[in-house]
Amino acid sequence: MSNDARKKAAAERAVEFIQSNTIVGLGHGSTTAFAIERLATLLQTGVLKNITAIPCSLEVEAHAKRLGIPLTSLEEHPVIDLTIDGADEVDPQMNLIKGGGGALLREKVVACASQREIIIVDGSKLSPHLGTRFALPIEVVPFAWAVEKRFIEGLGAQVTLREGEVHPFKTDQGNFILDCQFNPIDDAEKLAERLNARAGIVEHGLFIGLATDLVVADDDGVRHYTREYNPISH
Repeated sequence: MSNDARKKAAAERAVEFIQSNTIVGLGHGSTTAFAIERLATLLQTGVLKNITAIPCSLEVEAHAKRLGIPLTSLEEHPVIDLTIDGADEVDPQMNLIKGGGGALLREKVVACASQREIIIVDGSKLSPHLGTRFALPIEVVPFAWAVEKRFIEGLGAQVTLREGEVHPFKTDQGNFILDCQFNPIDDAEKLAERLNARAGIVEHGLFIGLATDLVVADDDGVRHYTREYNPISH
């Protein structure tokens, strides 16, 4: 299968968990885009009814609107039944690195509000340790980016200010992102605690203990794991 075919297979498997009359979180990224398109088709054909979605980015909001998916907000629905999102890297305990697309803050807010967080990836995203294959994105306020860069370098990372079409790249909240390569992260929970304590850091891409389900697609097919039964960790 091509990489897009693997992404699409994982996305369509995850959408099977959505039930009518629920609030659904829509993650950001190329893999989740396939899930959004599948959800729109099921709504248009009447297979699913009374679905209201909460998007994790302005880009996802625009995509869902184009496809006719009804949208709501966390103010109206602070509890989300199920969220489908992607990840940049997944370790054997189903902890994640996210933020390659720059939507990590909203994605983490939605994940924390979700009763079920389904992560969809192709097999290349599985990793023995976070930070092995993907740099950790850290969102910082523009005022503090140089200070936080120096602090994170002191933790042993190589740090790059993310560039984009607008220089530097800005998130939906107008913040900057530092991409931090640790090669790999020795203790993700400890690192998360240290980053959480910094005033200039808005959020980081370590999603620890938030995923409830993992759907993986590779050339051998599509596999579904849960936190309770996760053969990847064995």
